[in-house]
Amino acid sequence: MNKQLIQWYPGHIAKAEKQLKDHLKKVDLVFEVRDARIPISTSHPYLQKWLKGKKQLLVINRKDMINIEAYQVWDKKLRSEGKVPWWCDAKAGTGVLQLKQAAIRAGEELNKRRLNRGMKHRPIRVLTLGFPNVGKSALINRLVKKKVVSSSRKAGVTRSLRWVRLGQDLDLLDAPGVLPPRLEDQSAALKLAICDDIGQAAYDTEQVAIKFMILLERLEHIKESGVKSMYLQKRYGILLNENTKDKSSWLLSAAKRHTSGDTARMSQRLLDDFRKNLLGNISLELP
Repeated sequence: MNKQLIQWYPGHIAKAEKQLKDHLKKVDLVFEVRDARIPISTSHPYLQKWLKGKKQLLVINRKDMINIEAYQVWDKKLRSEGKVPWWCDAKAGTGVLQLKQAAIRAGEELNKRRLNRGMKHRPIRVLTLGFPNVGKSALINRLVKKKVVSSSRKAGVTRSLRWVRLGQDLDLLDAPGVLPPRLEDQSAALKLAICDDIGQAAYDTEQVAIKFMILLERLEHIKESGVKSMYLQKRYGILLNENTKDKSSWLLSAAKRHTSGDTARMSQRLLDDFRKNLLGNISLELP
């Protein structure tokens, strides 16, 4: 299998990044949103440089897509590093109220300092920042309790910045997902592709599907990962621990059973099933 670099930096992201730098001067608080399945790979390498000491809340979305063991080890790890993770499922609304309350508390502290300096009380300006398709827009819709911004489990839906008022307490800025101009860590780029946190034009679906199965084989014996080979065996007839050097044979075997030998369709089906949680709650990264 030929190696193909995964790179994606469409024009709307480059444009949004320039606008973000201007808006960062106006915001008081930042929600850094990550994907619970890959919390390391969805951590932006330039984020701290951009924020320059601004207060931020670390939001780990899609808690529903990992198992309790993975949640526990990640929560312990992040807290040991001095970070307070706010776990949520923006699609269902789990954890969103607690996040809103934390943001309001942060806003009250900021307004207290403003009043001490003779400045007027005002809503706190919150920026939602993160990689494409980690659930930023879904989170805003849940906070506002109605659909005010477009939301889809597909990278690249939000293409421009938009302010949304949340009562008298918070103003939220929905921003397109931001990526580094170049994805230096190709292991992280692969996980972004598997989780659909990057545009499909960036990668070869068959290559990503095969590498996904190789990754599952590596994770199978780690309890916290949630990988259960019986799911793949029952659903596709794939045996992860099968002793074969040519891993593409897994895909071909499954394609013969389910997609009339069409490996491209089988690859897409495998990835879509993972993204829909049909393979169980799987963590692709663990501390």
